[in-house]
Amino acid sequence: MSKTAFFMPESLTIFFPCYNDAGTIGSLVTGAHVVGRESGLDFEILVVDDGSKDNSRQILEALTETYPELRVIHHPENRGYGAVLITGLTNASKSLVFYTDGDGQYDVLELRKLLPVLQEGVDVVNGYKISRSDPFHRVVIGEVYLALMRLLFQFRVRDVDCDFRLMRKSALEKIHLHHASGVICLELVRKLELAGFRFVDFPVHHYHRVHGRSQFFNFKRLFATALNIFRLFWEINVRRDTPRNVAHPALPRTRPEVVAAGTPPGSR
Repeated sequence: MSKTAFFMPESLTIFFPCYNDAGTIGSLVTGAHVVGRESGLDFEILVVDDGSKDNSRQILEALTETYPELRVIHHPENRGYGAVLITGLTNASKSLVFYTDGDGQYDVLELRKLLPVLQEGVDVVNGYKISRSDPFHRVVIGEVYLALMRLLFQFRVRDVDCDFRLMRKSALEKIHLHHASGVICLELVRKLELAGFRFVDFPVHHYHRVHGRSQFFNFKRLFATALNIFRLFWEINVRRDTPRNVAHPALPRTRPEVVAAGTPPGSR
């Protein structure tokens, strides 16, 4: 009797970090539900509220009555962006994990475009901003930051600072994340690259912030970020204590690739 290989269908977690995002989180959950239903996949919507001081908690509790797919985790106090991502990525229960921020600067409906890109042989679809819709000073600081981080960490993705990513849960389980600050994005991308997972860059739109304000641009946070960048650099490049080339152990070990959207896997 011949053996038959059965393909297990994918499932999807759509995850939003939330901190004082009462003005946007409702529309994001609604959009996530639309994408989840259209995808035909078994899906869940996960929101991690990082001790919001506005009425985000009340809005999320009301949304759970409308959307049974919605699961909410509350941090009793604000722990930082990295801590929220770690909570969400750890608690995601499906085979594919997508996340974007709860402030509405990215359109969750564009997840529709990312899902077909995550073909066999692709582990991460990494968004990059077509055009950054922020005040001029933030655009300049962002470009300088990306250039410096690329120099320090040698990451290969086009935009390490774009929080619009679709990833395989199996890839996330191969790395260990622990930074509680915004350095988590660098940590996540670089550790996945070093582990040997294959990325595809994909263009997404970036919009003006409609509600709230950035929690990042103040001296205290900038100083803490600089310190955490140094710690991450030491961990990855000096101690070298993050897994390398552990992706796809049955395949020949090659350098992880980042390919442009629309490029078939294995074509370069």
